[in-house]
Amino acid sequence: MIYVMSDLHGEYEKYIKMLELIEFSDEDELFVLGDTADRGERPVDILLDMMERPNVYHLMGNHDLMALDILKVLSAEIREDNLDILTDKLLTEEISEWINGGGDTTLKQFTALSKEKRADLLDYISDFSLYEVIDAGNKTYIMTHAGLGDFRKDKKLSEYTVKQLLLNRTAPDMEYYDDKSIYIISGHTPVQFYTGKSEIMKCGNNIMIDCGAAFDGRLGCLCLDTMDEFYI
Repeated sequence: MIYVMSDLHGEYEKYIKMLELIEFSDEDELFVLGDTADRGERPVDILLDMMERPNVYHLMGNHDLMALDILKVLSAEIREDNLDILTDKLLTEEISEWINGGGDTTLKQFTALSKEKRADLLDYISDFSLYEVIDAGNKTYIMTHAGLGDFRKDKKLSEYTVKQLLLNRTAPDMEYYDDKSIYIISGHTPVQFYTGKSEIMKCGNNIMIDCGAAFDGRLGCLCLDTMDEFYI
């Protein structure tokens, strides 16, 4: 079975319970549409678990990217040739913004790792893709963290910018491709913002799966083979 979830934001217990609920096995695949980092207490524990699972595929989210960029700098050894970077005012402001946005939990867990494990984790996050396209049944699913910003029907996926894939919020009623077998799946925006309910939102061929796990909501998971929904 192929499963999709998103925006775990450090909710380790919900993540583990979800794997138990769906009876996730080596024969299954799980796509995580970004933003495991920050906010909840155990983001690094989730990432370390996913690192050991060859059938879990993590896409880049805006929080993951920000954590990666900052942790790379903070992990650098202080040398004369990089001192300017480490003392840059704009970087200091960026770090402060990240911490205030929930990055403190990621930083706390990251700094507790060994030097080798930190390097492994940064390499793992660096390999996150910006989008994935898979077929399940007779449908094609295009998966990104935030959707397809500034969408055009003739626009290739490779032409979308990082901002358009990780930050631009999806309009639920957006009509994408004329081919009705093509679906867009995204996270990033908690569905409560639109419906007031913590459940996966399906609007035409647009599926939004961020159910606000880190905001007193639930962790949602969708099985693409059966379209069954699971919640913790």
